[in-house]
Amino acid sequence: MGKKNLVMNNPLRVLGLEKKVQEKGAGMGLVMASAGLGKTAILVQIALDSMLWGDKVLHVSIGEGFDKTRAWYDDILALMAVGEKSESFHSTVAEIMPNRMIMTFKEAGFNQAKLEERLDDLVQQNIYKPVCLIIDGYDFSAGNHADLEEFKEFMVRHGLKMIWFSATTHRDDDRRSAAGVPAPCHEIDDLFDVVLLIAPKDEAVNLKIIKCNNCAVDPGTSLTLDPSTMLIQKG
Repeated sequence: MGKKNLVMNNPLRVLGLEKKVQEKGAGMGLVMASAGLGKTAILVQIALDSMLWGDKVLHVSIGEGFDKTRAWYDDILALMAVGEKSESFHSTVAEIMPNRMIMTFKEAGFNQAKLEERLDDLVQQNIYKPVCLIIDGYDFSAGNHADLEEFKEFMVRHGLKMIWFSATTHRDDDRRSAAGVPAPCHEIDDLFDVVLLIAPKDEAVNLKIIKCNNCAVDPGTSLTLDPSTMLIQKG
């Protein structure tokens, strides 16, 4: 499958996020799920979508090593390649890989100031300037509204189009915002333009759209995930 087909056939197209970003500018998104339910797999699919559009993506992994994070991309791409013409697909992968950089932090060593310092080094040395940022493993239980507001300001300073976070929910915590966003993000959901929740249902897995400002679909809509691969299925 060539690059054009990968872009047009991506199930994320149903959200219309690319149009939202082009028209409205910077925003923040959130993928939520219980531990081990596939948040990173969704973030990688979002990152690949941005890369296919030609946007440079910085994937920040907190608490995971470089090799493990890179393996997520390798695994997702291998699954996407099943049934495709090998030569065309691998040519597309080779074309988009320069649009990705992985940066890792230890859990105790991450904060917005340290991230900005490292990103400034990359930009000032003309090494890499992302427009999409993935932050996987951010500890929302230790953060607050002001901390997340700083990321909004961070986006403006660096010309970012989108920051995507992951957050871990807990089954014994039933707190929800008025919009239905679960803890630990129920008191900061006003800062996010998009909130997606991975929700197992019987033998299926849904990606529920809890919030999606100015998107092409209404909140409450669900995308279907393949439970064996966590790839978003085309509707």
